[in-house]
Amino acid sequence: MTTNTPAGLSQAAVTPLSTLDPAAPLDDLTWLDEAIGDARVVAIGESAHYNREFHELRHRLLRYLAERHGFSAYVMETGFTEGRRADAWVLGGEDHLGEVMAHGLTSLMGLWRQLGAHLEWMRRHNATAARPVRFYGVDLGGQNASLLPALDAVLAYLAHADPGFQPDPALRDTAASFAATSAFTAPAALAAYVQLPPEQQNALTAGLAALAARLKGRRLDHVRHSTPQQYEDALRIASQLITLESAIRAMAGGDVQSAMYNRDAEMADTVEWILRRQDRVVLAAHNGHLQRWPGELPGMGPMTPLGLHLADRLGDDYLAIGTTAGTGHILNSDAAAFQSGTLFAPMEAPRPGSLDALMHASHAGPFAADLRRLPPADADAVRAATVYRTGLGEHYAPISAMDAFDVVVHLPRVTGADPDEVAVACSPEEVREVFSRYKPAVT
Repeated sequence: MTTNTPAGLSQAAVTPLSTLDPAAPLDDLTWLDEAIGDARVVAIGESAHYNREFHELRHRLLRYLAERHGFSAYVMETGFTEGRRADAWVLGGEDHLGEVMAHGLTSLMGLWRQLGAHLEWMRRHNATAARPVRFYGVDLGGQNASLLPALDAVLAYLAHADPGFQPDPALRDTAASFAATSAFTAPAALAAYVQLPPEQQNALTAGLAALAARLKGRRLDHVRHSTPQQYEDALRIASQLITLESAIRAMAGGDVQSAMYNRDAEMADTVEWILRRQDRVVLAAHNGHLQRWPGELPGMGPMTPLGLHLADRLGDDYLAIGTTAGTGHILNSDAAAFQSGTLFAPMEAPRPGSLDALMHASHAGPFAADLRRLPPADADAVRAATVYRTGLGEHYAPISAMDAFDVVVHLPRVTGADPDEVAVACSPEEVREVFSRYKPAVT
């Protein structure tokens, strides 16, 4: 009896990765030398958040790019405002690592041992490096639901740089009425915003716009009372604050597509802001943000992701490494199960005809395929794989991988990352409660 096994890429297209261990020798990554060329932004995707193997892959690739190519920033899909706390720690600050992981990263991104190990490596590296590796968040922050972190940062800056200014206290009071302290309270925050009277929502929009305009218009005055860097940080935070408020307003009206359009465009602006300060950066985010191809979520039409913006603005200076996975466990898309502590769910085998299935049939271990250097038959096989797994349950989205990515890294099996007990203990009560029920998936 025979079974139909999907054909994979030829071995000429496969570059095996000997290990995902971040501390292991890096000689199996020399293929990156030719792949990255002179790119200033090397983006490394993931199929889903909170997987051990994606953390380890990105840690390892950052080590290589920092040690061999002088990359000087790690830019992660987490809040820009909050990320400044993680940056201060990797530069040698006195903060407590557990607090940094719990509050210096957003949307549960920091609560994993593998992420803590990554930050610890950055701190050790920076202690002796001629040029430190900085940490930046690129996302809107506040769990993408709360204005308070960014608003408080802007108000604190103005209190210092614009001491005669008295902001309307109603602005912060309104923002506090729908605050979110974690990903678990973000849905309730959005629901609370929906309940605000329209005139209060409109007053919030106008008040935030006035704050941003004051910052922009009084730059010279503000710089005299602070520093150019402090001013530029505050201006970037204010821009993200305005975009986050517009995204919340759109989501409250059921327009998720516009919220995603605005979010990714703002993230692209933040990457450009970072590039004015750093020569070469590693950008870590979900595949759906990094791809040079319209992004789609379940029930939503196509939108322009971060990767399309950066490709348009940077050209060959932007290199996108997508990832696929075969089996294992990924983020649970069942919201009720997720909140009950079942954070990860089993993955089915990749759908036939998908990019994931093609890659999974190509090699038994982790490997990379440079899509720009494929033999013709392999390039045709990649073109024939017209969907890929998004990591949102068993949802598959349209993709033209040859256009979306420069390189694809396949991981044959992925597992849930390990919760960091200290970081969880430093987290808000609702996070501690959910993680107290957490049980690792059986592998």
